[in-house]
Amino acid sequence: MKPHRVLLTGAAGEIGTALREQLRGRFPVLRLTDVRDMPEARPGEEVMPADLTDLASVQAVMQDVDAVIHLGGIANEHTYEQIRTVNMDGTYHVLEAAQRAGVKRVAFASSIHTVGHYARTETISPAVPVRPDTFYGVSKVFGEALGRLYWERHGLEFVGVRICSFQARPQDRRHLSTWLSPRDAAQLFEKAVTAPDVGYLIVAGISGNARRWMSPDGWDVLGYDPQDDAETYAAEVASIHGDPADLTEQRQGGVFVDPAYVGLAGK
Repeated sequence: MKPHRVLLTGAAGEIGTALREQLRGRFPVLRLTDVRDMPEARPGEEVMPADLTDLASVQAVMQDVDAVIHLGGIANEHTYEQIRTVNMDGTYHVLEAAQRAGVKRVAFASSIHTVGHYARTETISPAVPVRPDTFYGVSKVFGEALGRLYWERHGLEFVGVRICSFQARPQDRRHLSTWLSPRDAAQLFEKAVTAPDVGYLIVAGISGNARRWMSPDGWDVLGYDPQDDAETYAAEVASIHGDPADLTEQRQGGVFVDPAYVGLAGK
């Protein structure tokens, strides 16, 4: 499967901005959308603003699209109402618009926070029961389940990439297990919309970290071959961590497992 036009939602966000640069030239047309302002289109790009909370707006940018990389949404904890409106309803709008437009594949930015309450001593595969740590994590569980429905009901192929810690480089000890580098992210999402016959698939969104907590199940289906390993930075960041007795240092979701953590809702 080699899509001609790929729609990238959330193109003005941190990951979207990085993928815009990394994916330049890999597809004939990369259509960029966000509710926020974006730089003007360059050769091979189309810039089309859209509000994920409005189905008609999403349908407008979905026309003539072959595949979608869906990054758009609130990338942190927030109130349930905000998470529902933007992340959950927004993902429904993307999948529904994609199905109506005849799109063949959606790659969804899921999260480690779907399973954030698992201990760091466990290796997590996509097959384990979900254990979301926040409303944000619940929205990603919802997105994965909705993707399953659209695959079963409509034949819309779906790859959920459980992004762990997207960073230019690891910042602390936790990232030695959870880091996803920009170039590995670009490869992973490119494979997620080009690998043949994936059906429905959930994979870990990490680099080839020696200390990873998530299994590489499904990487072979995509042909994903990570080039980076956070261990390169171990000497710099291994000593940067919180109190080992604290729950946030024992669970994979980090600070998100703290019942007092409200993320953007506190601003």
